[in-house]
Amino acid sequence: MISFSLPIRTVSEANSREHWSAKAKRARGQRLMARVETISRRVALHCVSFPLTITLTRIGKRMLDSDNLSRSFKAIRDGVADGLDIDDGDERLVWIYGQEIGKEYGVRIEVKGAK
Repeated sequence: MISFSLPIRTVSEANSREHWSAKAKRARGQRLMARVETISRRVALHCVSFPLTITLTRIGKRMLDSDNLSRSFKAIRDGVADGLDIDDGDERLVWIYGQEIGKEYGVRIEVKGAK
């Protein structure tokens, strides 16, 4: 299993009342960070076999409901898939979302292969 954390504060995109350009800028940054960090670990990922189970865990000061949780991970999920060079809807990827209460905001990404 490969595990790494990103210093990203995910927000409920469905409930956010901000300008579209602010949302787009946040999404670009989150996607890029997830992509770069995944690429930097891709050599280690070649040792695991498909299907890959990718767990995205939101760390924040309060919990989100399940539909807001999944929407908050959209750009990060796309970035991880970009880093793996696989479409995020590919059947070789299984996505699991979780969340924890913590003092600092962040996202933990764990990638586990079939073996």
